[in-house]
Amino acid sequence: MSQLAGISEEDFNTLLGRVQEFRDDKIAPRVIQWEQERIFPIDTISASHELGLLGMEIDPALGGLGLSFGQKLKVLDLLSEVSMPYAFSLVNSHNVAARLARHGTEELRSRFLPDLLSGQRLGSTALTEPGVGSDFSAITTLAARDAGGWRLNGEKAWITNAAASDVIIVYVQTDSDARSKGIASFVIDGTRDGFERLDPYGLIGSHAIGTAGFRLNNYFASEDELLALPGEGFAAALTTINEARTYVASMCCSMVEASLRSAVSYACERESFGRPIIEHQGLSWQLAHVANQLEAARALTDRAVAVIEQGDNRSAILSAAHAKKFATEMAEPALTACAQAMGANGLKEEHLIGHRLTAARVANYVDGTTEIMTDRIAMSLPAEYQATLTVSVAS
Repeated sequence: MSQLAGISEEDFNTLLGRVQEFRDDKIAPRVIQWEQERIFPIDTISASHELGLLGMEIDPALGGLGLSFGQKLKVLDLLSEVSMPYAFSLVNSHNVAARLARHGTEELRSRFLPDLLSGQRLGSTALTEPGVGSDFSAITTLAARDAGGWRLNGEKAWITNAAASDVIIVYVQTDSDARSKGIASFVIDGTRDGFERLDPYGLIGSHAIGTAGFRLNNYFASEDELLALPGEGFAAALTTINEARTYVASMCCSMVEASLRSAVSYACERESFGRPIIEHQGLSWQLAHVANQLEAARALTDRAVAVIEQGDNRSAILSAAHAKKFATEMAEPALTACAQAMGANGLKEEHLIGHRLTAARVANYVDGTTEIMTDRIAMSLPAEYQATLTVSVAS
């Protein structure tokens, strides 16, 4: 996928300042309520359009901000410090608009882009099914040709924003025997006949993601609502998966960094045995390990960002896998260590560490599980490391 060059540093810094104000005024005061009352904050997600965040990585000619991929991640990082679920929901709606902007026809753009960019409608991308997760080529939602279009039948599960989204890019099978070679994608409208929204899942947290499922019951899609042709849908889905894995890694880094700042600040102020607890080696070494792991995760993420911005899609597969695997595996123990350093105070909701722990668990599953990341890395081993080093032994 071609990458935008981004906006000037001055303009971007101005945007970051506005994002931080929006976060502190609109998101931070509500995060605990969202979790306690299991609220999917549609209005607050929609309100981000005032800053253009629902069109971050979209060409300004089409109504977007024109940010580069790396700039988009910095925005998501700011939001994730307070609520990774909110940032994840926002970027998933943004991704639908971005795909339509890049690959949709003029007719599809005119129908859906204005409402997506203005926050009037929310977007989702639907791959996963009740019985199909990591093995994307095994999806069973079927599209069969009908007069003037297609009939879609099947069920999707674990879809971000599906609690309310109604502009959905859905991936379907057009040939039951073809696996990846038969996959296509359509833009569907959740307000039309044949679309049945299912109840949101009762999760342990991260309710701001709005995770739910839906059924397609003989849903009619016209020919011009076909976004990726049969046989092209599988590759189309994978073109952005490396970007998603990279921004999930970045979000994990942001959550850990915010928690580490809280823990270090607390440890510098709290005293025991006549000195700040940060001076006790047992505690300071735990936080030093968190800082070390965070630096490593951020370095892997930055490398993936650089590869993606260079347009090297093949190398991005491995770089994104390394970043997501390391960052997601790092996040939970790092967050736990930060909470432990704060003693019982680390359990207080106001510090958000508990909410971040739930979000870190979510991060292990979205856009490819930890096991899938490990498998991608394992598959690369022969190409990356197969070499024999020989030395001559002096006689």
